[in-house]
Amino acid sequence: MTNKICISVIGANNPTEDDAKMAREVGREIAKRGATLICGGLNGVMLESAKGAKDVGGITVGILPGDAPDIANPFIDIPIATGLGHARNVIVAYSGNAVIAVGGKLGTLSEIVFALLKEKPVIGINTWHLEKGRTYGNDIISAKSAKEAVNKAFDLILNRKNETFSDPSFGEA
Repeated sequence: MTNKICISVIGANNPTEDDAKMAREVGREIAKRGATLICGGLNGVMLESAKGAKDVGGITVGILPGDAPDIANPFIDIPIATGLGHARNVIVAYSGNAVIAVGGKLGTLSEIVFALLKEKPVIGINTWHLEKGRTYGNDIISAKSAKEAVNKAFDLILNRKNETFSDPSFGEA
């Protein structure tokens, strides 16, 4: 079943050294568990997480802001050129069964918000904290390590009630 699990990894284009290292380890952990890593396909946390996944033979998908697939970082297996600019953040957030945020700035915050609005689990390492009471019970779940974040993501994905890994508007899986 894990080959159908996709986890989106989000974070800053210019992460701290610690966040870059953490993103690389998150990518490794996702790939070790047999899931597909989805990211924005460019630099920073996106590059580091994809590199980590590729280090252990994982599959990576990059949802790119521009029209050209060749702008993807070298660790992306499947580049998807959207031509949407920052609006592609919706696709990154919606495409994963869960989202792991490592650090990040405003673009990361937008992806967190889109994921929470879609009721996707969001696990955060050194990232944004949202004011309780304004998120309708959809909070960022904190993690201290890559392994903890990926374990939490898998637990939440696999234990979701009535989860089918397909869009219900298209019928039964």
